[in-house]
Amino acid sequence: MPRTSERGGPQTRAKILDVAITLFLDRGYDNVTVAEVARAAGVSSVTVFKHFPRKEDLFLDRADDAAALLRSAIGDRDAGVTIVASLQDAISVLADTAHPLSGLDERSVAFLRTVAGSAALIARARQIGAELQAVLTEELQQDEAFEGDSALLAAFFINGYASVLVETSRRRIAGDPLDKVATDHRARLEALMDALIHGFGARS
Repeated sequence: MPRTSERGGPQTRAKILDVAITLFLDRGYDNVTVAEVARAAGVSSVTVFKHFPRKEDLFLDRADDAAALLRSAIGDRDAGVTIVASLQDAISVLADTAHPLSGLDERSVAFLRTVAGSAALIARARQIGAELQAVLTEELQQDEAFEGDSALLAAFFINGYASVLVETSRRRIAGDPLDKVATDHRARLEALMDALIHGFGARS
């Protein structure tokens, strides 16, 4: 008789993710195999890969959330709101709510330290950045109100945000006071968006 946990679905995915993150944080990402995650979650390795195509996705699991945020910022913005302003609003909300995608969540230090200590996770994070850049480029190309260079704006925004996030992560890992890091994080976001506004114009 097949085990209930083998049937898939959101509950199975959530259980696998919870088990994987616990193991990675306890033992280090590179010291845990997918087979060990599967055994601890009570499923097969096939089931794990059904939900998470790459091992790295068991830890870096918010790529879909980030892509959805970008699509919403472009496609769901109110009439008269520029693309740059909408992107600015989106990342400001991330910072103000200490969303995990901002690096400002109080619980995120162990996560950030684990990523920084794994070449595989760093490489996957960079790949996710490239994928998000492609998502944003496509959204801009389909937006009738955008008159600029879609690929260029996407590159500047995604890589600029990544630069802010890397510095915030470095300081969190170093143990800098969270309130100071958060203040500087917001200031760097403002500098990034100011550069984009002046570089791409108010209509962007």
